[in-house]
Amino acid sequence: MRYTISGKQIDVGDALNTHVKTELGETIEKYSQRPTDAAVTFSKDAHQFLCDCVVHLSTGLTVQARGTAHDIYAAFEACREKMDKQLRRYKRRLKDHHKDHAEPVVFGQADSYVLAPEDDDAESQGGSPEPIIIAEMESRVPTLSVGDAVMHMELSGSPLLVFRNEKHGGVNVVHRRDDGNVGWIDPRGNG
Repeated sequence: MRYTISGKQIDVGDALNTHVKTELGETIEKYSQRPTDAAVTFSKDAHQFLCDCVVHLSTGLTVQARGTAHDIYAAFEACREKMDKQLRRYKRRLKDHHKDHAEPVVFGQADSYVLAPEDDDAESQGGSPEPIIIAEMESRVPTLSVGDAVMHMELSGSPLLVFRNEKHGGVNVVHRRDDGNVGWIDPRGNG
């Protein structure tokens, strides 16, 4: 597994590097035999240390966690414990996921665009043109079941996940609702 251990305005020494690699490696290996890379970032906010960790697994899962404490080692341990809890919670589903999918999750390519309004339209309405960021990027869209999509979304800590439904191949969305439940959008048949 490749590790990227860095600090934002903090010197991360060799002892902390070794500790992170050893402890994080043991935690991940308990639940998954195929981690690909991990990014651990330490920072300081007033009197507390923050530890952000993102681990990518070869199955397509991304697991992330954050820990805070007054000591940098304790911040890492809090982060590692949250990640351990997430992986432990989904251990059975991860095992079932590997049985159903002998190969890693298939990702398709999708372009994402944010388009700015025409300057003439904004000026003709009496307002000044709004500053809009124009972005174009490629995104990976996994082919998953609805249950697996919810698991991917929760493990990654994202508020939503766009995926291709493995039953019918259509594009679906799962998202975290304001009431704490999970919403599922399946536009099939609406076109």
